[in-house]
Amino acid sequence: MAGRETVALPRKVYERELLRLQAELVRLQEWVRAEGARVVIVFEGRDAAGKGSTIKRVTEHLNPRVARVAALPRPTERERTQWYFQRYVEHLPAAGEIVLFDRSWYNRAGVEHVMGFCTGAEYQRFLRQCPLFERMLVEDGILLRKYWFSVSDAEQQDRFRRRLEDPLRRWKLSPMDLESITRWEAYSRAKDEMLVHTDIPEAPWYVVESDDKRRARLNMIAHLLSSVPYHEVPPPVLELPPRPASTGYRRSPRDLQTYVPDHAAGL
Repeated sequence: MAGRETVALPRKVYERELLRLQAELVRLQEWVRAEGARVVIVFEGRDAAGKGSTIKRVTEHLNPRVARVAALPRPTERERTQWYFQRYVEHLPAAGEIVLFDRSWYNRAGVEHVMGFCTGAEYQRFLRQCPLFERMLVEDGILLRKYWFSVSDAEQQDRFRRRLEDPLRRWKLSPMDLESITRWEAYSRAKDEMLVHTDIPEAPWYVVESDDKRRARLNMIAHLLSSVPYHEVPPPVLELPPRPASTGYRRSPRDLQTYVPDHAAGL
């Protein structure tokens, strides 16, 4: 597949709009908390498609007690014997919470299916049960949003190469990521099959073109905000109290405590 032609969004335009959207996300957060709403946002897509960096921008200015990220590790031996959706249910939000799934139950429709980590019967059972599971979530009042980050093969290859050469980001690469290069078409077929079964009216999929990460982040956040019927909640009125007069407290001598060395002084 040839790389898609995208026009990079200028940094100044991106940063200005990102800040505006992040301010709206804070308003959304306060509405969620005040209304006792429950929000689930699913982030899926190929490796290096930009899911993680978008999640960082979404949560950057939010209260971690309200908005939290669920990025589950490989299932334990005990979890492998549970109903497949069971360990994800434990991470669903209570009233006044937002949960962002950095990959989700859709692992079974993607990596587990393509890499042979589940049986054919388990895969088919997932495709049947997933729409039922999501309909139950929505029927119970959860606001469920699902985003698929779509990246071209050329751009993915370039991002993998940059990660490999960057010691600060090399940890993001795993043998599984590199294996995905040789299974590009298998993942494409798995994604298409997943959408056929799970793109339902109650919980549709929204595709985010992500060859330009800046554009993808803005598009995803703007869509999320437009899809939730939130409104501004007036903040509580707060005033700084006057600082009371001293009652004679004296700070203990500095040599009684161990301080961090002043590394910055030598710069």
